[in-house]
Amino acid sequence: MNTIRIISRKSPLALWQADAVAGALRQAHPTLTVEIIGITTEGDRLLDRRLADYGGKGLFIKELEHRLLDGSADIAVHSMKDVTTTLPPGLSIPVILAREDPRDALVAPGYTEINALPTGARIGTSSLRRQCQLSASRGDLRIESVRGNVGTRLSKLDAGDYDALVLASAGLQRLGLAQRITTVLEVDAMLPAVGQGAIGVQCREDDGPVLDVIGVLDDLTTHLAVRAERAFTEMLDGGCHAPIGGYAVVHEQTIQLTGLVGRTDGSEILRDDVEGEITSPEQLGRALAEKLLHRGAGKILASLESPKDGER
Repeated sequence: MNTIRIISRKSPLALWQADAVAGALRQAHPTLTVEIIGITTEGDRLLDRRLADYGGKGLFIKELEHRLLDGSADIAVHSMKDVTTTLPPGLSIPVILAREDPRDALVAPGYTEINALPTGARIGTSSLRRQCQLSASRGDLRIESVRGNVGTRLSKLDAGDYDALVLASAGLQRLGLAQRITTVLEVDAMLPAVGQGAIGVQCREDDGPVLDVIGVLDDLTTHLAVRAERAFTEMLDGGCHAPIGGYAVVHEQTIQLTGLVGRTDGSEILRDDVEGEITSPEQLGRALAEKLLHRGAGKILASLESPKDGER
């Protein structure tokens, strides 16, 4: 094929990711023309409302998926942490690029770390996963919802609306904002969201020419890890309203997967891990989910009421 059309959200981070995929495709296929089509999704428009009340984070990708299904675009580029566990019939994500930093980052001007924040400090995040873990370590903190793209959130911080933010480290680095990071939160203290730091490429599953073009971008190690993480979340039936974290690391022929389910206020957190062969990432994810369900994760998830904005 001579031209490939990428559909993307118009946010600066989404366009950065689409441009990164476009650049990689041009490098792999020098004669290929790559076009980026930017759109504003419903999730981008509902900045004053709770995503969980309007379909969760699927609002960020469903309009992109419609463009793939109606043939007006060839591929969509997503942050894998935003992708729903169930994809529309006819679509697949055959390519996941090499993962960048999966960790979260604290942005807190004037402070050195979370423990240096004063009692009652206001931390902005729209993630129940982050709220859960922050509350468990510092129950005195005021966790307040913040929406908008990375630049908008940083502007609110600079205006004094918050004392600190917790954001994905990869997003800050990709936007050239690494200097805003106060400290990176290690996975032992803040387990990442499933798929965090990974970029996925979605297309029609029967589009052979597109599959042939994009296949060169797939990173097997990252793909295996994300498959295990997504199977874990799918088994728990956890959406954006659930404080769930998951992170997998591939060691040669094995995958080590760590998962977390907790209450939003941090009063109870279940965390466990499993290790298995790289040949069965989905089986490994389901096995970890079953371990946590056996320990009471189902009761925690069933008890969640009045869901707020958040991510897995």
